Amino acid sequence: MTQTTTTPSPNAAPRASDLERWLAEEAAVRERLDQGVGPGVATRAQIGQKNGLEMMQAMLRGELPYAPIAQTLDFSLIDIGEGLAVFQGRPGPQHFNPMGTVHGGWFATLLDSALGCAIHTRMLPGRGYTTAELGINLVKAITPKVQRVRAIGQVIHCGRQLATAEARLVGPDGTLYAHATTTCLVFDLPAG
Repeated sequence: MTQTTTTPSPNAAPRASDLERWLAEEAAVRERLDQGVGPGVATRAQIGQKNGLEMMQAMLRGELPYAPIAQTLDFSLIDIGEGLAVFQGRPGPQHFNPMGTVHGGWFATLLDSALGCAIHTRMLPGRGYTTAELGINLVKAITPKVQRVRAIGQVIHCGRQLATAEARLVGPDGTLYAHATTTCLVFDLPAG
């Protein structure tokens, strides 16, 4: 089910086909999610003995609920793989700050989702994680002209007690809008 996600080089000339491909991938994912179980929190019965990657793949297929915040902030999981999570967001006027650009909190939430879910793919059954540190660098404003952005999160290290990941927020033309890192605590989930 994992798709190959290619992000253009930051030096690449903008191509309309990249945005068109992103929009087509988003439409296919949203259709699957709309036909699936919808937003919510998965129960222990739904998760069973799935590892983190299996859980995220099931979410992307619409078999497990996805996070309700994705609806609130208009973004969705687009691709998942071992140590990789890609989210695509549609910045809109509801996300603007008083200066008419996208609020930094929207950047942060999209990047945090990609970082955390990349780490989630590395969790064994019965293991969980929580963010201990999140660092974000906003390098370019997202204006009303930007139709979509992708947060691409990749695991750097995943150990028994700590996991780290990095992410980039880019446009379909390769423009870098922000980058981030996280450190997560890894632990056994309580039984029951």
